[in-house]
Amino acid sequence: MRHSKAGRRLGRKTSHRVAMFRNMVTSLLDHGKITTTDAKAKEIRVVAERMITLGKRGDLHSMRLAASVIREKSVVAKLFSTIAPRYKERLGGYTRIIKLGIRQGDAAPVSLIELVEEEIKPSKVKSAPVKSAKVVADVVDVADVTAEA
Repeated sequence: MRHSKAGRRLGRKTSHRVAMFRNMVTSLLDHGKITTTDAKAKEIRVVAERMITLGKRGDLHSMRLAASVIREKSVVAKLFSTIAPRYKERLGGYTRIIKLGIRQGDAAPVSLIELVEEEIKPSKVKSAPVKSAKVVADVVDVADVTAEA
């Protein structure tokens, strides 16, 4: 029984699973978004958000901890110089998972996991659509023609 065992095994041995997560998190931080299955995206989210939190701390120990997970030094530098400062005011939720549907070959549910760029704030006042001048002019012309007849 797997009581109190967190995380998905994804049908892989531990070393394979850890290596896959490291590769996928490196790609996510490098490119900003990747497409993968739903289960993998949900597991990658945990690791990616931990790396961004380390980037926000910004000290040498955090950089070494991040470098132990991320495969490329250039991506570690990008994390600490550009990605982490973007989220300095945000307390969490640095990634977004968007479900794309099912994959043709094996019917696996596929998702897009991406870094959140900025918050979308809804406007409070919605304005009524304005008719274009051409539509209004056409209505006036039709009214003039019917008045003359």
